[in-house]
Amino acid sequence: MLHPSYSDLMKVVNSGVEEGNEPIVSSRYSIVMALSKRARQLIDGEEPMVETLDGQKPLTTAIDELNQEKLRIVNEEE
Repeated sequence: MLHPSYSDLMKVVNSGVEEGNEPIVSSRYSIVMALSKRARQLIDGEEPMVETLDGQKPLTTAIDELNQEKLRIVNEEE
């Protein structure tokens, strides 16, 4: 099970959206795609934006970055 949950991550990503505006992320698929892209960047040598534990997997690091609001998902217009 993913901790935090997909719905929790969606709330974090959409927290800066003003009421009445379209959310940045409206599906789990968007979260999965963003996290997989960030995990690939970490695998390719990018530095993590959060503190990591020894042996922590890149996907877990990407989830932590998103949950701690260090990673930002932008729509295609930005």
